[in-house]
Amino acid sequence: MASVYILFSKKLNRYYTGSCLDLSQRLDEHLQGVYPDSFTSKATDWELFLHINDLAYQQARQIELHIKKMKSVIYIKN
Repeated sequence: MASVYILFSKKLNRYYTGSCLDLSQRLDEHLQGVYPDSFTSKATDWELFLHINDLAYQQARQIELHIKKMKSVIYIKN
């Protein structure tokens, strides 16, 4: 099953939205900077702000894209 997640970095004061099949593994990858050219490699203090588990992968991707399309911190906080 898939997950949608939102991370927050105090250093950057920014949110990051993503989806994945294994949340704990993906969170570790963000924190360890496995992908050096990615946005999340700019900080090492990412905290899990929100997650929704037990979704079909296609549903998780649709929710992720919807959140990103809103482009709003207020939307994320609500």
